[in-house]
Amino acid sequence: MLNTAARTAYNEDHEAFRDTVRKVLADHMTPHLDQHEEEGLVPKKAWLALGEAGMLCPTVKEENGGLGLDFGFNCVLAEELAYIGTSAGFTLQNDITVNYFERLGTPEQREKYLPGMVSGDIITAIAMTEPGTGSDLQGIRTTAIEDGNHLVINGSKTYITNGQNADVVIVVAKTDPAAGAKGTSLVLVDADTPGFEKGRNLDKIGQHSADTSELFFSDCRVPKTNILGGEGRGFVHLMEELPQERLSIAVSAQGGAQRAFDEAVSFTKDRKAFGSTVFEFQNTKFTLADLKAKLQVGWAHLDWAITRHLAGELTTDEASAAKLWHTEMQWECVDAALQLHGGAGYMNEYAIARLWRDARVQRIYGGTSEIMKEVISRSI
Repeated sequence: MLNTAARTAYNEDHEAFRDTVRKVLADHMTPHLDQHEEEGLVPKKAWLALGEAGMLCPTVKEENGGLGLDFGFNCVLAEELAYIGTSAGFTLQNDITVNYFERLGTPEQREKYLPGMVSGDIITAIAMTEPGTGSDLQGIRTTAIEDGNHLVINGSKTYITNGQNADVVIVVAKTDPAAGAKGTSLVLVDADTPGFEKGRNLDKIGQHSADTSELFFSDCRVPKTNILGGEGRGFVHLMEELPQERLSIAVSAQGGAQRAFDEAVSFTKDRKAFGSTVFEFQNTKFTLADLKAKLQVGWAHLDWAITRHLAGELTTDEASAAKLWHTEMQWECVDAALQLHGGAGYMNEYAIARLWRDARVQRIYGGTSEIMKEVISRSI
């Protein structure tokens, strides 16, 4: 269990919410983690259970069917999800896609989607990455060309979280291919739209319970009213959401790192070798001491970043630095923790194996560590 006694980013309401989160996850997620891994997704009933408990999109305003809470409540959930070791796509909906709907959506779009996103009846995805583009979003080739009152979408996307479960997808497409980044728009595509097809659930190294998919668009026609935000302002809208997206990843990274450390402590204090516990060896104690110091710094920095974000002050380069540092620290922590498990760490029956596998992509999605360094360097 995460020790939150010394945290500075949260108040009593956040901690009361954390108690609820832990109870709901203990009932609806933790007992089924292996099943979610085997099936390659988290079933809709889990989404509905979290929705009923007020754990989905808690920041949505009451007028749109939500609780109107601050982003700190999202962070509480993200920490607890990471700590139990699930890669479920709840945080994508809570921390990323919902903002696009509430901030940019028309009254009709908000009415259509937000209440269902809060209840768990509607699962969302955002389709940015393409087979030929990674971090370079300006290079996307999917088009949404005007045809009367409609847009005709053609192209493909890949590595899309919640791709199998999604009821609606925010598609990043070129509405004016000749205009470069200024010709990019965000377009809503419902899952039952003709011409839209979900491909296979991709076979990944880790994060097996996160359904990650290919998506295909072949003369997929949607009304022009499905544009989310301003036409031609898609790239701007994406950039506006980057600080929160990268902070969200940093939060999950810190929670996952703490769980890996706790697993290593528990295992080394129990496992015996050469007449004593593995923990008693100086190498073990020094390794764990080093990790504990970095975790202490990490939690303090995370509280600083959350507090700045709640005040509307967290900058893109600060959020990028948070993602870079916390995900790199997470990898160091899970790798060292697995090493301290010895051969047992390579066995899937131990939690550290899943934590190790799931952590690797944290340094890639949401902008690679190399891209984070590039972004940070521009602020120097």
